[in-house]
Amino acid sequence: MIAVGRLFWKFFFAFWLALLVAGAGVGATVWLHQRTLDERGQELESGPRATFLVNATAAMLRYGGMTALRGLLGEWNTQRGGAHVYVVDDAGRELLGRAVSTEALTQARQLAQADQESRIARLEAADGQHYLLFIPAEGEMSRRSSPPSPLLPIGIGILASLGFSALLAWYLSKPIRHLRSAFDAVAAGKLETRIGPRMGRRRDEIADLGRDFDRMAQQLQILVGSQRRLLHDVSHELRSPLARLQAAIGLARQQPEKLDASLDRIERESGRLDELVGELLTLSRLEAGMSGAVDEEVDLVGLVAGIADDAQFEAEASGRHVRFCGDGEFVVKARAELLHRALDNVIRNAVKYTRKGTEVEVEVERRTAPDRLLVTVADRGPGVPESDLQTVFEPFFRSDSSAATAGFGLGLAIARRAIEMHGGTIRVMNREGGGLCVAIALPAGIPLKRGNAVPMPGLA
Repeated sequence: MIAVGRLFWKFFFAFWLALLVAGAGVGATVWLHQRTLDERGQELESGPRATFLVNATAAMLRYGGMTALRGLLGEWNTQRGGAHVYVVDDAGRELLGRAVSTEALTQARQLAQADQESRIARLEAADGQHYLLFIPAEGEMSRRSSPPSPLLPIGIGILASLGFSALLAWYLSKPIRHLRSAFDAVAAGKLETRIGPRMGRRRDEIADLGRDFDRMAQQLQILVGSQRRLLHDVSHELRSPLARLQAAIGLARQQPEKLDASLDRIERESGRLDELVGELLTLSRLEAGMSGAVDEEVDLVGLVAGIADDAQFEAEASGRHVRFCGDGEFVVKARAELLHRALDNVIRNAVKYTRKGTEVEVEVERRTAPDRLLVTVADRGPGVPESDLQTVFEPFFRSDSSAATAGFGLGLAIARRAIEMHGGTIRVMNREGGGLCVAIALPAGIPLKRGNAVPMPGLA
């Protein structure tokens, strides 16, 4: 037996009640109309036409006799739409043998006795037989002997409304039951559940709700997966410095003469842990749309130039160079701290991976239609495999070519979120001849996003 829910019965009884009332009303109307026609069919025809025809028939009987009258009535009776004058004797026999209803004959005799109706004639023939002449109302002879019952149309209306209500209730409640089962599945942890295929070809609000559910389930699946990966990555990143801390503490206890070296190791690992926690907190605040920074006017060209100059000072110590190209001003109202950190992460990341003896090219160019600032940072490092270009902005992502380089893999993730909060875009591509190019576009009118941040893969 197919299970149906409470909503099905609510729909069913609501539709059935409405259709039942409508069907009963229609059935009663049809019955009353038919009964009126039947009652009218019991009457005799009246009017000038009936009077004329009855008088003509009476004259034919008086002056032409029975033979002429039979011929006249026979000719009228064979004509479509012709006059149907009935001639009935005292025994109730019609002259042409046509059936006469009892109601019409009784009514004709009553009117003839009153002698007040010109549409009724009573004559005596030459043979001494009395005849009653009258015209029944149109449709009298095809009338049923009894008035129709109202149960038939009402019963048909009830059955039709019953079937229609059941079909409509089933049509509306079925997708809602699918939604309920899908919600139960998601609540049980089955985030891969989708309801779109069950909706079939529906094109209504319920189908839209199903598609919204699928998007919600997909987003939840992404967020939960990202959270699991984040926990795994954080655990992995914390395990190494914690292990080194424990080793340094053990060494300090076992070899007091090496206490200073152990303390230096403990200090470095503590700083590394503090840096990691700080990066995670920054990324978490960005994901929540709460950076803590305030809006202020900032010249983006000058900001990039200052970051590039600081990076050049540090790059010289390792045999690398940073070249800045750009001029003019591009003043916007933004969160300078966030933009500084984002651009600094990108530029320092390029300096970290570019080969010794090469330079990092930092270019700033103002574009129009729409008005925006394009910042490109290009290095001559190992680059990133094409298959990893879409995942470099995920937290803790480290390609095989950069596995030996120090870092947590959070810089580009923070940069992406900070750029997106300012209405900009950031993308990466490999350069011909080796290296990676990062392109950042920031609009002139920055629409700062303070809430309802769109989560990015890798951090929930």
